[in-house]
Amino acid sequence: MAAGTLLATAACSSGDDGAAADTETAAAVAERPLAAQTTPLSPTATATGSVSATPSASATSPTATTSPAAPLSEAGARNALITAADIEDNWVQVKDPETWRDKLLIGEVDTAQFVTGKADAADCQRLVDSLYDETLLGRPSGASALNGFQQGQSRLLYQVAAYDKAALDKSMDWLAKLPQTCDQFTLTGGDSGDRTVQVVETSLPKEGDARQGLTVTMKGTTNGDPVTLTLDVAVVRVGNDAITITNGGLDGADENTTKTAVEQGTERLKEVQAGRTPTPTPSNLD
Repeated sequence: MAAGTLLATAACSSGDDGAAADTETAAAVAERPLAAQTTPLSPTATATGSVSATPSASATSPTATTSPAAPLSEAGARNALITAADIEDNWVQVKDPETWRDKLLIGEVDTAQFVTGKADAADCQRLVDSLYDETLLGRPSGASALNGFQQGQSRLLYQVAAYDKAALDKSMDWLAKLPQTCDQFTLTGGDSGDRTVQVVETSLPKEGDARQGLTVTMKGTTNGDPVTLTLDVAVVRVGNDAITITNGGLDGADENTTKTAVEQGTERLKEVQAGRTPTPTPSNLD
């Protein structure tokens, strides 16, 4: 009888302790924030009777990848273009910037003719041929759109276009090498005689997947008067699409305008690639 009483007492004591432990555990879970109440790992019994945790299948599943952007459409390329409000100051949008490749009067200087000539190196020739063209990165393989702006003695040409990825990478590599291959060269022919051209690398805001900035300075004479043309060249790649900027003139190049165009333009292109229409930039004019 004494042994039976002891066993019954022990059993009752064990049951009370288990109930108390369950109550404490439930209270602790209720007090934790919802985010902390994670689902426990699935228990697996071992041969010794102990329990080990087995990771769930979702813990080892591969990370989801982002779907590539849809090909740039003509409407998307136009929507990705910056406006005069994006670059502020006194820039005015022009009607037909594509005609600049043939004739671009700044004051009494035909700038398009001033940059036309022959260079000894093919890389340098390609550069001067495309300064006021839409082929700085080669011919687009898809949609393309162009905007032009003027302010005093300066002109800004802005392009958004889709390219073949391999060809685009080669063009970016070509631009990156120009400060070495074409650091200084002579342009001959045309009505402006010999012109001395210098190419230096410049920094751009860290936008897009890749970027390249250059400043091109060309010195010569027109109608017997000395002329210096300074142009900022900026290119930003975003996936298989890119923005191209040529900004400057006879009074130099405004570096801040170039950087602003890069920042605003890259964000607009990303919006288009995400399937959205960029909101119009509010004008700073009342």
